[in-house]
Amino acid sequence: MPLFLIALTLLLGGCSAQTPEPGKAPGVPANWEQSGFLRAERPREFSFPEDHGPHQGYRTEWWYLTGNLQTPDKRPFGYQITLFRIALSAQEPERSASHWRASHLWMAHLALTDIDAKKHHHRERFSREALGLAGAQSDPLRIWVEDWELSRNDPNSPWQLSAGSDEFSLELALAPLREPLLQGENGLSHKGGETGNASYYYSITRLATSGTLKLDGELVNLRGLSWLDREWSTSALAENQAGWDWFSLQLDDASDLMFYRLREKSGDSSTQSAGSFVQADGTLLKLKSDDLILNPRRWWKSGKGTRYPVAWELTIKPLQRRLVIEALIDDQEMDLSVRYWEGAVRITEAGRQIGLGYLEMTGY
Repeated sequence: MPLFLIALTLLLGGCSAQTPEPGKAPGVPANWEQSGFLRAERPREFSFPEDHGPHQGYRTEWWYLTGNLQTPDKRPFGYQITLFRIALSAQEPERSASHWRASHLWMAHLALTDIDAKKHHHRERFSREALGLAGAQSDPLRIWVEDWELSRNDPNSPWQLSAGSDEFSLELALAPLREPLLQGENGLSHKGGETGNASYYYSITRLATSGTLKLDGELVNLRGLSWLDREWSTSALAENQAGWDWFSLQLDDASDLMFYRLREKSGDSSTQSAGSFVQADGTLLKLKSDDLILNPRRWWKSGKGTRYPVAWELTIKPLQRRLVIEALIDDQEMDLSVRYWEGAVRITEAGRQIGLGYLEMTGY
C-alpha cells in the first residue's frame, strides 16, 4: 500500500519539497483531473502473467518490493524499492510534436537498511516516459526508471531487480513461493466509501531472494525473503482520512499477514481498513477493520521533529493471537521530497521472535 498520494502530489504539483502537516494527508493538487480515467469500481478478472505488466487508462500504478535479507555470516539488511507510474492525461499525447512528450511521469524510491551499522540509505528518482528514460512493458516484463529495473524474462523464471546509488547497489533474483494473492474483494481494495475510491491490488507475499549487495566498495552475497505488492487505481484518500499504517509480515511458520490501517483525522481507524492472513497451508483469512487491534507501544522522533510509532502491539482477534511489531532500527525515515517512515521490523509473540517484515507509516 505504498504512497500513491505522495507521488501524485510531487509529480502533478510541481515536485516541490514538502512535509505533510501532522494529522493531514498529503493531498492531491486542486487541479488534479480524474475525468476520462478508468476507475476501480467493481471486481475484475485477473490474469497472470499479463497483470504483472502496465495497465493503461488508470491514473496511478506502482510496483513495490520489500525484503529482509542476510549475508552468509548472518549480517542482516532490509531493502525496499517502489516504481510509481503516474498518467498525465487520459489520452495518449501526439508524439509528432516532440520526442520529449510523455503520457506518464515516473518516481522511484530505493532504500537499504544496514541493521548492524544502524544506517538507513535512501534515494529518489524522477523521470518521464519518453526517449526510453522510463517505462513499463508486459512481454517480456520490464519496468524501469533509468537504470533501476525490475524484469522477468518469462513466467517460469525469477524476477530480476537491479538498482543502486553512489552508496550501494543491489542485484537480486526473486522466485515466487506463492501464487498472487488478490487483496480485498477479489482484488478490489476499497479505500473509501465512494464508488471508485478503490484500487486493484494483489500481492506475492513470499519470494525466495538471492543476489549481491555492493556497499562501501565491498561485494557480499545475500539471501532471504521479499514481498511484492501491485496496485493501480484512479482514487484518493477520503476527506476524513489522514494517512495509513501498512504492515507486511512474514512469519517463520510460513504464514503471511498484510494489514493497512487507514487513519482518520480524528485519530480513529477507518472502517475501510483491511487485510489478509495466509496460513502455511494456503488457507486464507480475510481481515476487516474490527478484526485487528493496533496499539502503539513506543514512539521515535526524527531529526526533523516528526514522531512515529516504531513499536506496535497487534492483536488478531479471530486467531486470538497477540504480536509485537518493532523496528529493527528506529531511524528508517525516508527523508526525500516528502518524509515518511518505511522500514524493516521484527515480529515477536510471547517474547519469542517469530518472523520479520516491513512497516510503512504516512501522515504523521
